[in-house]
Amino acid sequence: MRSLAVKLSIAFLIVGLLGVGLIALFASRTTQYEFRNFIFDEYSGAFIEQLAEHYRTHGGWSDIQEALPLPDRFPFQGQGQGPGPRTVNFITLTDSSGSVIIGGAGYQRGEQIPSDVLKEGVPIKSDGKIIGYLLDTREAFRVNPSEIAFLNRVTRLLVFGAAGASILSLLLGILLSRALMRPIRELTTATQAVAAGDLGRTVPVRSKDELGQLATAFNRMSSELERAQDLRRQMTADIAHELRTPLSVILGHVDALAEGVLPANAETFDVIRDETTQLGRLVEELRTLSRADAGELTLNLQSISPRALLERARAAHRPFAVEKQIELVLNADPGTPQVTVDAERMAQVLDNLLNNALRYTPEGGTITLYAGASEDGVEMRVTDSGPGIEAQELPNVFNRFYRGDKSRQRETGGSGLGLAIAKSIVELHGGRIRVESEPGQGATFVIWLAAAKHA
Repeated sequence: MRSLAVKLSIAFLIVGLLGVGLIALFASRTTQYEFRNFIFDEYSGAFIEQLAEHYRTHGGWSDIQEALPLPDRFPFQGQGQGPGPRTVNFITLTDSSGSVIIGGAGYQRGEQIPSDVLKEGVPIKSDGKIIGYLLDTREAFRVNPSEIAFLNRVTRLLVFGAAGASILSLLLGILLSRALMRPIRELTTATQAVAAGDLGRTVPVRSKDELGQLATAFNRMSSELERAQDLRRQMTADIAHELRTPLSVILGHVDALAEGVLPANAETFDVIRDETTQLGRLVEELRTLSRADAGELTLNLQSISPRALLERARAAHRPFAVEKQIELVLNADPGTPQVTVDAERMAQVLDNLLNNALRYTPEGGTITLYAGASEDGVEMRVTDSGPGIEAQELPNVFNRFYRGDKSRQRETGGSGLGLAIAKSIVELHGGRIRVESEPGQGATFVIWLAAAKHA
């Protein structure tokens, strides 16, 4: 039996049968018990009135056994012992003192009933005075054929009701199992499709319960897989493009040298060296990203002032800024806490941000470096006065090989890996990095880091 729907249907049927069967059995037994008690209470009340009437008429219990026939509701038990035959039944009647007048259920005439047993009997009263007791004999009480027929009809109704409820439970079980299996089958089909390479396959979300949450999670996973595949393909194409450009230049110059087309002078070798350096830089950036993704990028942590990090970055980029007539401004709040970072790695982050800012800031512009305390940590900002970034491009600026200006060449647009590396290194430190920008008003890259803990 492999079908989960069949298993669920059978499980619902078994649970329904057990539940309905137990309820029907309990109801049947309870009905019989309560019905017998009701009939006994009704009958015993009339019988006690007859006994009280006999007492009033005869002034006592004399000749009670002969004058008042034993009720046919109580069966004949057999022959008693003693001198002569006598009828023994289940009626036990005593006088007010507890002496047995009519013996039954193991008691004989004249026997004294214990007081604790007598308390369980039904008192017989005449003119408000107790004149005797009738012991509870409901266990031996018999119902007549018409009452038995009534009980049988009730039992049949319970059986039919149980059968109907069982069939209904089976039908509901089948319907419910189908409703449960439908999204499961859809998820199974979609999972097999994704395993076969059809990434991006989604399933309809039909509810908000656990199955609906599972379908939502599957759709999100499938979308992320498709996005990751697209990014991988794009990254592969970008890497091939980035590698092909310097390699083509290098091979072209080497071939030209070999054929004597270009002279073997310093200018030709400078071009080959520059392209080789660019190629080596790209390989190193890819290696850095790969190690960061694999968690293999080691950090040499030390406590350092954010101002010192910014001063180092400003000093490293001052010559190029002076060449482009760009002013580098440093603002650091005096009370800024220190941070625990790898100074070399954070210098790499700030270098990438400053390279990006210098690339897009026009001559005569300003780049501001800022450090200050923030909520639960420290913020460092690199703000340029360039053209800014379009709103639709903001979510992509940290993607690998992404360039906001598609028309820019590699020489002016960079490799497209600097911001991706910066993001990986900052996150490796447990920090966050984001960009804020409006077109025409420059861009601000914000780094958040936890403040150093003092011993």
